Amino acid sequence: MNRAKSPSPTASMTAFARREAATPWGALTWELRSVNHRYLEIALRLPEELRVLEPRVRELINARLARGKVDGTLRFQAGEAAGALEMNEDQVQRLLVSAGHLRGLYADLSPLRAVDILRWPGVLKAQPLDVDSLGAAAIEALAAALDDLAATRSREGARLQEFMLQRLQAMEQLVVKAKELIPEAVRIFRERLETRLKEIKQQLDPARLEQEIVLFAQKSDVTEEIDRLTAHFAEIRRVFGQAGPAGRRLDFLMQELNREANTLSSKSTDTRLTNVAVELKVLIEQMREQVQNIE
Repeated sequence: MNRAKSPSPTASMTAFARREAATPWGALTWELRSVNHRYLEIALRLPEELRVLEPRVRELINARLARGKVDGTLRFQAGEAAGALEMNEDQVQRLLVSAGHLRGLYADLSPLRAVDILRWPGVLKAQPLDVDSLGAAAIEALAAALDDLAATRSREGARLQEFMLQRLQAMEQLVVKAKELIPEAVRIFRERLETRLKEIKQQLDPARLEQEIVLFAQKSDVTEEIDRLTAHFAEIRRVFGQAGPAGRRLDFLMQELNREANTLSSKSTDTRLTNVAVELKVLIEQMREQVQNIE
């Protein structure tokens, strides 16, 4: 009955599943709902007859899911067998014998009616509910509902992964564009500096000019940021390819991407590089919102 946790690294935490099961004692219905949550939180509503199942139900859910707020509801609609009454014939015979004896002593006594017999304590008794068998059927239905829930979470996770990989590819293209812009930004700075010096008719000192350009290049060097962004992109792809829950790892990587994009923006002296950083942050935020739904 125990199953491994969902192998999909991008299983969504948002899903719904419903399963019904017919038993000799009545109908069982499981409804499972899950939404995103930092940890695994389970809230259960079970009928009084099956409240004893709660530890086992929690164990099964824990075995299948790693994160998410899970609401589980089990409903039991009792059938005819659950409410069937059984007559104690021995008790009825004793009552009839006693009634006959009384009529022999007191001739004016009213005859004993059937309804009076049925109302007598101990004559009718409800058949006991087979809680063990009913509980086993409920657990079997829960396992099937968890299969459905996990399948839904996996399908939704696949869609989220596709969305995020598209954003990731767009970010990788932006980083390539940024690499191409860096040498051009240094060239433009050199031209502007030379033009400014000519306008103020200041003697060009080649050594000083080179020094200013080197200082500018150092201050605006974003090679480290781009290298780290590239490394984070590779790590995200690696996480997508692994089995097991990955939401927390992806969330951490989104924070790191955002930090590097902010540094890239603050160091940028070229409008085009600034625009690249802004576009990166937009894509990162879009991914971060989706990562919140990943198990």
